[in-house]
Amino acid sequence: MESEKENNVKHFLDLIQKSRKGKFKVYIGMSAGVGKTFRMLQEAHTLLRNGIDVKIGFVETHRRKETHELLEGLPVIPQRSIFYKGKYLEEMDVQAIINLRPEVVIVDELAHTNVEGSKNEKRWQDVMDIIDAGINVISAVNIQHIESLNDDIKEITGIEVKERIPDSVLKAADEVVNIDLTADELITRLKEGKIYTDDKIQPALNNFFKSQHILQLRELALKEVASQVERKVESEITGSGSLRHERFLACISSNHSTAKTVIRKTARLANYYHSKWYLMYVELPGEKPDRIALDKQRHLINNFKLATELGAEVIRVQSGSVASAIIKQAEERKATTICIGKPHLTLIKVILSTNIFNSLLNKLSKSEIDLIILS
Repeated sequence: MESEKENNVKHFLDLIQKSRKGKFKVYIGMSAGVGKTFRMLQEAHTLLRNGIDVKIGFVETHRRKETHELLEGLPVIPQRSIFYKGKYLEEMDVQAIINLRPEVVIVDELAHTNVEGSKNEKRWQDVMDIIDAGINVISAVNIQHIESLNDDIKEITGIEVKERIPDSVLKAADEVVNIDLTADELITRLKEGKIYTDDKIQPALNNFFKSQHILQLRELALKEVASQVERKVESEITGSGSLRHERFLACISSNHSTAKTVIRKTARLANYYHSKWYLMYVELPGEKPDRIALDKQRHLINNFKLATELGAEVIRVQSGSVASAIIKQAEERKATTICIGKPHLTLIKVILSTNIFNSLLNKLSKSEIDLIILS
């Protein structure tokens, strides 16, 4: 009886905390130069004209004339200096924002990595602190910085983006707005010097700003925002009773490159279905820490960390039978879908000759659980 009372109190406290939190709006774009910062500053002026206490927490104009001019007349919270490697570097002053308590704060470059010595490693963590303090935040990010899209971005552009935000950050947003341009409009802006300085225009046209790259990035951005809206409609308007409650179980081995793909793609699926997901690793008898190479151990730990950042609960079990361990966990966790990586052999060979797959497929054929093989 006592625990029921405690649960009721906790539930009420959770409701209070939720209502005290600030609202979070994110502008998203397919690349630099689409006009996210410009739009945020325009919005700040509109809010100011309407009597809203809005302040600039951090804005990066990249010396773009039109954008820089929009800063005129907006109250800016001074940045704080951090002494690092022999010089002073400027960072957003999170504590000053929380102390000043504006109604709305503008925070650019959501994926930015803070200077060592800052309270948080990433700016998105700063934003979460500000929201928790009851302050509304308007922020911006490019599509290439979303963690679960990292492999897709690398495939499209050939560049591995180092600064990334977990998908959960976008999921926490109350509003996600896509700033959309056609490929031609964006390339015209680049050629007119509205994105980069003259010396960077040609290299950009040869690399990231190729027309075919922009089209693919644009598609990713549109899909991302569409899925955010769909999820909002599902949770707020239609309710969740009409759909099966999906639960994904992603299974990885000590093969780290396949594992990363499985983790990111399952995270995308779970994000799309607004569902819980698990990452499972079955440690075979020959894979005990004292028997597995150090680099494999390190990759495993990094993969567990990546999955946790993307919202997974990590399950690590020891077993001599991979298929039995997977099925057992799938049933216990009420998983609806198991996700595995594409084997290195052709699928037909695997089904015919691999005991694990034979066993897994046989067991799954008797259940309601789906199997997805991720390439």
